[in-house]
Parts: sequence; C-alpha cells; structure tokens
Amino acid sequence: MLVQVRGIVEAIGKDWIRMDLNGWVIQAYVPPSVLARARIGEPITLHTAVVIRLEGHGLVFTLYGFADEDERELFEQLLAVSGVGPRAALALLSLSAPALRAAIAQEQVDVLRRVPGIGPKTARAIILHLKDRIGVGPTPGAPIPRAEDTEIIAALTALGYSVVEAQAALAHVPPDPNLPLEEKIRLALSYFARPAR
Repeated sequence: MLVQVRGIVEAIGKDWIRMDLNGWVIQAYVPPSVLARARIGEPITLHTAVVIRLEGHGLVFTLYGFADEDERELFEQLLAVSGVGPRAALALLSLSAPALRAAIAQEQVDVLRRVPGIGPKTARAIILHLKDRIGVGPTPGAPIPRAEDTEIIAALTALGYSVVEAQAALAHVPPDPNLPLEEKIRLALSYFARPAR
C-alpha cells in the first residue's frame, strides 16, 4: 500500500501537484494545505491514499496526497460516509483538519453545508457518522470558520474560482464584523483583479 511519497514538484494545478520521484512522475490531488506549501522545483513529502473505482470495463487508480497523517485519516473517514466522494472530501479539508473536526464535533451543519458540493443532507450524514468516530472533541484554539467566510467561498466557487483561489482571496478581506457580506465579496473579487506577480 502506497502511504507516503517524496519527490520534486514539477507542476501545480488548481487541486493537484505533479511530482518527480527519481524519474517516475506522478500526479496527486491535494487539499489547500499542500498547495500552500508546494513550490515548483522544491522537494515535498505527501502522506497518500489511493482511491480505486470501476470505470467502464477497468479499474481507475487515483492518488490523493496530504500534508500529514491527520489529514489523510480524516479524508479516509469522510469517504466512509454515504454521499461523500474524494472531491467532496478534499473540498471539506479546505476548512483545515482541526477546524473540520471541531465543526463535526460541535454539529455545525451550517459550516459543512457551505462547502461546495455539500448539501444539508450530506452535512448531517457526516456529523451523524463521524461525530463519535473522529477521536477528538473540539480542538482548543482551532478556528471555526465563520458562516460569512463560507458564504464568501461559496459565492466565489459559484463564479468558477477554485476553493484554493477563494481561500486566497478571503485571506485579503478585512475581518471587520461591521462590513456587509456584499462588500466582503466585492473585496474578495478585487483580489483577482490585481496584476499578476
């Protein structure tokens, strides 16, 4: 079983990285935590999970990579929930593993269902199946995403931006509680209008 890989980053996409492993080039789908630290030409270590599915008359193997064992474990637990596929599990990890665990432990359906691809029914199923299985209660000091933040991410992804791009834009929005949601979305959109660096 392939549980960890180390290699040099060759290319970075919206939700994947391509790595050279001593002449073998692999592509892994990854959450934002990995994309944030991946740099082309630099080494990276991924904790991995292989998802196998039947497509047509053959099997398709897809590699997923994570920053640490905790992310991989949470990804695999999410896959055990009916209605949650690999892409939805990756989207949920955009909340960060500690924040996601805390949201499940505190039964915050509104936080989960604002993740792109997660509806109210799936959010409740995640809480029902994982609340007693994730192994920890709320992590002290772990930030719980504000409902407004997930609304901004949902609005940006609805416009075609990836979760990673939406999170980058959100990081440039002032956390002012008096700022209307519409203004925060406008400020997030202005992030994409900046000249490329």
